[in-house]
Amino acid sequence: MSKISGSSLTGDISLKELITSYTKQWKWFVISILIALVLAFLKIRYSTPEYAAKAKIQVIEEKGSSPELGVFQDLKIFSGGKNKVEDEIEIINSRSNHIEVVKTLGINVKVIALGNILDSEVYHRSPVNIIFNVPDSIIHRSKFEFFIDLSTNTTFGYTEKEDKPVRVFSFGKNIPSPVGDIVITPNLQHLKSYDGGRFMVKIEPIELVAQHYQKKTIVTAAAEFSNIVNITLNDPIQQKALDILNSLVTIYNRNAIEDKKAIADKTSDFINDRIADIYTNLSTVDQSAEDFKTGRGITDIASEANINLNVGVANRQELLNTTTQLNIASSMKDIVDSQDGYDVLPSNIGLTDASIATTTAKYNQLVLERKRLLKSSNEKNPIIVNLDQQLSGLKRSMQSSLNSMTNNLNLQVNSLSSQVSQINSRIYSAPKNQRALRDITRQQQTTESLYLYLLQKREESQIAYASASPKSKVVDSAYNASATPVSPKKAIIYLASIILGLALPFSVIYVGQLLDNKIHNKTGLEKLVKNIPVLAELPKLSKKESKLILKDDRSVLAESLRILRTNLDYLMKSKNSKGKNNLIFITSSVSGEGKTFLSSNLSMVLASTNKKVLLIGADIRNPKLYTFFSNKNIDKFGTNYPGKDRKSSAVRSLDAGLTEYLYDHTISAADITNSMLVHNSTIDVIYSGKIPPNPAELLMGGRVKELLDEVSEKYDYVIVDTAPLMVVTDTLLISNYADHIIYVTRAGVTETKVIEFPLKLKKEGKLNGLCFVVNDVKEYDLGYGGKYGYGYGKTIKKWWKF
Repeated sequence: MSKISGSSLTGDISLKELITSYTKQWKWFVISILIALVLAFLKIRYSTPEYAAKAKIQVIEEKGSSPELGVFQDLKIFSGGKNKVEDEIEIINSRSNHIEVVKTLGINVKVIALGNILDSEVYHRSPVNIIFNVPDSIIHRSKFEFFIDLSTNTTFGYTEKEDKPVRVFSFGKNIPSPVGDIVITPNLQHLKSYDGGRFMVKIEPIELVAQHYQKKTIVTAAAEFSNIVNITLNDPIQQKALDILNSLVTIYNRNAIEDKKAIADKTSDFINDRIADIYTNLSTVDQSAEDFKTGRGITDIASEANINLNVGVANRQELLNTTTQLNIASSMKDIVDSQDGYDVLPSNIGLTDASIATTTAKYNQLVLERKRLLKSSNEKNPIIVNLDQQLSGLKRSMQSSLNSMTNNLNLQVNSLSSQVSQINSRIYSAPKNQRALRDITRQQQTTESLYLYLLQKREESQIAYASASPKSKVVDSAYNASATPVSPKKAIIYLASIILGLALPFSVIYVGQLLDNKIHNKTGLEKLVKNIPVLAELPKLSKKESKLILKDDRSVLAESLRILRTNLDYLMKSKNSKGKNNLIFITSSVSGEGKTFLSSNLSMVLASTNKKVLLIGADIRNPKLYTFFSNKNIDKFGTNYPGKDRKSSAVRSLDAGLTEYLYDHTISAADITNSMLVHNSTIDVIYSGKIPPNPAELLMGGRVKELLDEVSEKYDYVIVDTAPLMVVTDTLLISNYADHIIYVTRAGVTETKVIEFPLKLKKEGKLNGLCFVVNDVKEYDLGYGGKYGYGYGKTIKKWWKF
């Protein structure tokens, strides 16, 4: 038999079923949400509210670099572009600025009024003044706290630990402490309003306090390309937040002004030093120029040198052109002289002689005409002979012209070369005084320009120092952004608590479903077994409920058993069989799934219709029928089974059962049958009897078939309570005698993979008439009939069950 696939075991879960799996656990969602809301209320109730303070400034855009940096910008050392708002945001919220704010406001020392539940800081309304007789550098790095109790107008209690005894001191007296001497004086304006109160004075390192407020301060640009900057701070004390923001803006602008003045000072000092050096150099250069001209008698050598240079340039250009013509003519002459036949010559090659160009063009025309005629004739053709004569004459003419031209050009080249040499000689022989004088003049001009430039920049730097302005303009001073607290945010906290209240049970249920591998109700089992009938589902019973139904019982269990009875009757009638088709075996996978419970109650519900019912305890290894048919449930003992003889009557007792019947062939079915009245219903029971040492061998004998054949003819229903299938082989030894096999599964106990076992046996033909029943189903997993009933047997739920 092939293994059942995972999809068949899991089943196709519809959206409705998925939602139902959560909605049926609605009370856990309600409880979880209520608990989350209570926790949210407590958080809001005991959280310190914070208020928002906001300020707005405009970063002033600088049109160019600062004047004191102009000297460097001109040299392209610095680029003095406009301010970047992103950079200014980082500067505003810098750690150093916040350290200055903490120092200015002194907020590293806090006076906190202690309450029963919440403590609150006293800001600007402190009943005492704290004076430290130690350097500020020590206080700025210290971490210390102490407690004071205000008792009278002249004394107070002091302790460094909250749980230690209080020492009484007078106001104004030195108090020794780990950080140094402390003097506490009264603030008479607020002292009376805090009479009898207890306060904690907390000293923290300035850097820690600055980092705390740096994280809480939010500095953002108003828009992407805007120079407006918004500064926001949330704090429990509104006035404190306003003071921090105003101080932050003031310190930012003050630092900007100080930076500009410092740069202007440094620039001015640098320029003054350079001016002194350059002035000395300038005087030296002027004196050198004067001495040089006087000593050499120089007037204006530059004009003469310029004339020579212009003439030399013209001669060199003419020499270059003549040399080019000579080279072209020589090349053309070589081509004409080396040509044996008649071929096209280069034309328009740049020769100045027009006759050579004309002769070349005519020569090329005749050569092309000769080549065209040779395509249809030969060289002996009179026309071609005539053309050859003309070409020879033109060739001789060109050779003569080219020889004459090259001779003339050689003469011109020699003459121009001589002239260029003479001019170069005059230029090269110019006095070295001109070059020396030019160097002196150049140095003089450079030094003078730099001197004048630095004088101008010195004045600009002085102006910049006097007119240093802040980097920002205050648009809005710090103000309270809202009258209500911004933290804790009640709506968000309550919404988050509701989401958490929903998510927690949802997660638990979801994880439980992922890990769940159990059968829970009829619907789930039907998806696993497909076409095999599931006759009914039986409800889970409480400890106080009876395990055995009454005759006119209207409980959910009784109604479920009646549904089972109806479905069973339908199967019995629909099965084609020669006999009465009334042998019903009841089994399960393992012990404890409720097969004996079902056997007993099914027998009772069948007997309530005045049918003859026999219940056989075939689980001879672990008999349990005695637990259901005990003295408290049995109203009357007796026998109504006919045909018992004198011998067998001697062995009839409640202890004689199926085991004794299988052992002793002298015992008949009547001897082991017990007829009894149970809750006004008559039922016959054959107990299992004593536990034998060899149960499997007993069941393999023919006595079992004899018994079943006999009783099936005399009773309307024969219910056989058998052993579990997966534990022992007893049931399989007698399963071929059954007309119907009811396989009991228990909700929340039987695993889905266990169902593969009976399905495999059915496919192999070992289980006849297999059907299923789900036992111990919880109320919210029952079908409509189990949940709502039909108006009978209603029970009132406890208040805590909703």
